Amino acid sequence: MSDLEKKFQETAEYVRNWHPTKTVSNDDKLAGYALFKQATIGDCNIPAPGMFNFTEKAKWNAWNALKGMSKEEAMQKYIDCIEAQKVKYA
Repeated sequence: MSDLEKKFQETAEYVRNWHPTKTVSNDDKLAGYALFKQATIGDCNIPAPGMFNFTEKAKWNAWNALKGMSKEEAMQKYIDCIEAQKVKYA
């Protein structure tokens, strides 16, 4: 396992157990979600949800927007995203 993969796994574990003191914005949640999916799965591989399924549609759009980004780049951006959120939302 590379250093990047190890740091990514540590960051993902932190997020699973994190209880921020402030409410995390939907945009920040979507950014983390999309980067995590791109890093772990790659390009979005599911059909777009219906237009009235707003939450799933937003998640799909965020992930699909990262199409073509390498898993390594997504891992680093996820780590950076979560580090910024840790400061922002303590």
